[in-house]
Amino acid sequence: MGWIRFFRRRYWDDERARELEAYLHEEISDNIARGLSPDQARRAAHRKLGNAALIREDIYQMNTVTLLETAWQDLRYGARLLRRNPVFAAVAILTLALGTGANAAIFQLVDAVRLRSLPVERPDELAELRIDSRGKGRSGRFISRRPMLTYRQWQEIERQQEPFASLMAWSDTSFDLAGGGEERPANGLWVTGSFFDTLGVQPSVGRLIGPADDAPGCPQPGAVLSYAFWQREYGGDQRVPGRTVLLDGHRFDIIGVTPEHFFGVEVGRAFDVALPLCSEPVFRPADSSLEGQMTWFLGAIGRLKPGWTTDRATAQLRAISPGLFRSTLPDNYVAEDAAAYLAFQLEAVPAGTGTSVLRGNYSTPLWILLAATGLVLVIACANLANLLLARATAREREIGVRLAIGASRRRIARQLLSESLLLAAIGSAAGLLIAQWLSGFLVAFLNSDQRPVFLDLSVDWRLVGFTAAVAVVACLLFGLVPALRATAAAPAASVLGSRGTTDLRERFTLRRVLVVVQVALSLVLLVGALLFARSLRNLMTVDPGFQQEGAVVVSLDFRRADVPAEQRRTVYDQVVARLAGIPGVSAAGEAFIAPLSGSGWNNRIVVGGELKPLLVNLNSVGPGYFRALATPLVAGRDFSDQDTQQSTPVAIVNQTFVKQVFPNENPIGRVFHIEDSPGEPNPRLQIVGVVADTKYQNFRETDVPIAYVAARQDAKLPPYVQVVLKTTTGLPGVRGGITRAIAEINPAIGIQLQTMDRMARNLLRGERLMAWLSGLFGALAVLIATIGLYGVMSYMVARRRMEIGIRMALGADRASVVRMIIAEAGRLLVIGVILGAALSVAGARSAQSLLYGLQPWDPATLALGAGLLGAIALLASWLPAWRAARMPPTAALREEP
Repeated sequence: MGWIRFFRRRYWDDERARELEAYLHEEISDNIARGLSPDQARRAAHRKLGNAALIREDIYQMNTVTLLETAWQDLRYGARLLRRNPVFAAVAILTLALGTGANAAIFQLVDAVRLRSLPVERPDELAELRIDSRGKGRSGRFISRRPMLTYRQWQEIERQQEPFASLMAWSDTSFDLAGGGEERPANGLWVTGSFFDTLGVQPSVGRLIGPADDAPGCPQPGAVLSYAFWQREYGGDQRVPGRTVLLDGHRFDIIGVTPEHFFGVEVGRAFDVALPLCSEPVFRPADSSLEGQMTWFLGAIGRLKPGWTTDRATAQLRAISPGLFRSTLPDNYVAEDAAAYLAFQLEAVPAGTGTSVLRGNYSTPLWILLAATGLVLVIACANLANLLLARATAREREIGVRLAIGASRRRIARQLLSESLLLAAIGSAAGLLIAQWLSGFLVAFLNSDQRPVFLDLSVDWRLVGFTAAVAVVACLLFGLVPALRATAAAPAASVLGSRGTTDLRERFTLRRVLVVVQVALSLVLLVGALLFARSLRNLMTVDPGFQQEGAVVVSLDFRRADVPAEQRRTVYDQVVARLAGIPGVSAAGEAFIAPLSGSGWNNRIVVGGELKPLLVNLNSVGPGYFRALATPLVAGRDFSDQDTQQSTPVAIVNQTFVKQVFPNENPIGRVFHIEDSPGEPNPRLQIVGVVADTKYQNFRETDVPIAYVAARQDAKLPPYVQVVLKTTTGLPGVRGGITRAIAEINPAIGIQLQTMDRMARNLLRGERLMAWLSGLFGALAVLIATIGLYGVMSYMVARRRMEIGIRMALGADRASVVRMIIAEAGRLLVIGVILGAALSVAGARSAQSLLYGLQPWDPATLALGAGLLGAIALLASWLPAWRAARMPPTAALREEP
């Protein structure tokens, strides 16, 4: 009741005023009726009532919550002071906005990637099924971003599981929206009929895929569109159910649209079109994943039954694992792989936040960046504490007078803290706006043409709570100590003021400590930025073993071209020949896997009947491939048109392969074969050439053995192929020629074009992000620390004007004054650099996995960071020293002590 009255005090005061006035009027009337004159009646009524103003004040205080009242008074007083000091207010708010904005932006990404629940019903009930492989790898074919299960395993799990009220599976894919020519990709999902029901997702238009849509044989598969895709491609037409969508040349009826905020179950990637899993063979009739015993492509999530936990579910899944994996053991596993497979166990893990490849790739960088922004905030708070200490010194007489007339130290400290809280609140609100812009920019930075990133960056309670917590912590960091120091002095000393040397030393001890902290933490961020920048430079200057400039990768999809399997070799050769003849193309070569594409194929090899204990990366390439990439041939010969299915199977290996398999031997003519797979032909491969080492999947690889087999000798060709072109004009100069050449062969062939340079840049997105952001935060920290040092030195010069004037009057020259002040700054700088160097090495150890070609204690980086920070800091110190040296001694001596 008191809280309600507090917020309606003005109403209650007016009400009591009317009551008092009515009482007086009635009392006066009674007095007149008793025979008193009007003046006597009025005086008698007022004597009986007492002091009406005091009564109203007592009632007003009764309706007041003292804590809120004084806090509101303090905030209003602080706002008036900020209006009177706009420069100080602008500097403080901007400093806080940058510090809190950087923290909030990184936390927003952490929230979106790791913490935020899926936009589905009761996400806390969801659990993902995984295989605990006990440290042993799985063998087979992996064709999705969540390849946890094969289709046979899914069927057995669905039949035998007990913990889940409902269970669903999915797999990601990509569809081409174009009817031919250059592709228009769309993100797709294969989903079981229980997918949307398990998640509790309701349609916004039409209906969603249900169990009847995923029936065996898939009689009438329907497509479900995401809300964003529906808006983009169909303009939000409510009549979209019944229309069709073209996917890889196949038309599907649209049956519904998902809600606006549902993006799927993979954080970082939003789907466009979902199809029932049973329709997958329509797209891969000769190589369906549903039929592949060794094809890992499904993820699975279930909704736990009431009373079941993930631990209890894991126990039941482990109990059925031996029989389940025994019944699904692939027929063509070798003995070693079969033993590992039979030891697998199923487990259930919480899945309320979904799954994410992005989470695994950027988890460590995001935590490191969050720690870096935390250091920026600490530096900013130290700088603001210095500003407030200087400001409190300027307000000494005001505070001393208030103490002298009876104000308590606690009351004044509370008022100063309220001013700091007001600054923190305004700065954090501005920081939240900066965070929205910066986090959106970072997501756009992570995007690529082939792999667009989707993250929900809407403001939620976690972000608001985090920003509020940052504001409170910042307020305590920069406001508490200055408030305590401002109220610690005796009132008489504060009123009279002092400029003695002892006073100066006492005042400057804390400010020096704050500057040392700023310098040390700034060096930590600066060294981190230099380490990440140098790591990026090292990666960008790595020799990949081939020429990236001018290299173009042409990815071709023949699934819609109706090319019989027995004619694919002829058509592929025709495609390579036509592309090689395009003006601006100097070489062309077929490849199963383009380097740096992120795809891979590896296996063990057998030499002389002995299984080698190493994995060899494999690729299938044609004549002209090494010329197209300018990869040097070290020994032997290249593949040629004579390497056909009728000739001896041959291979070309790289130098690392030779060192690890045939050390100190001539490899030309030696024979090996890929590890046996029962039921599949595995010919003996004769080595006919050796090429220089190249990178296979990424730039961080070292000593990667690679074996290239002749593409023209492949007996079973997939319905897609890649051709690497060496161009003199780049992609813009040959794009039209490529599309025309392919259209002339078959207009239904799907085409994707990408430059090798772009592929390399996409691989280094994480490193670029770390280098760019750490550089930004490092520069911001150095700037704030420099401003702090400049402020301290300027304040010290101002407080020592009389001393400096006396020194110069007694004969000190300007150079000695400059040296004195620079020496003071130099001492602070040296202490900060020594402390910062130790912290830098300790901090860099936590990020060692992100470095390349550098150690956390790299002396050149430490020296460069210390040198840069020292030069900037000394320049900031020289400016106050230079002004002090030019000050006339008489002007300083005339100032009041």
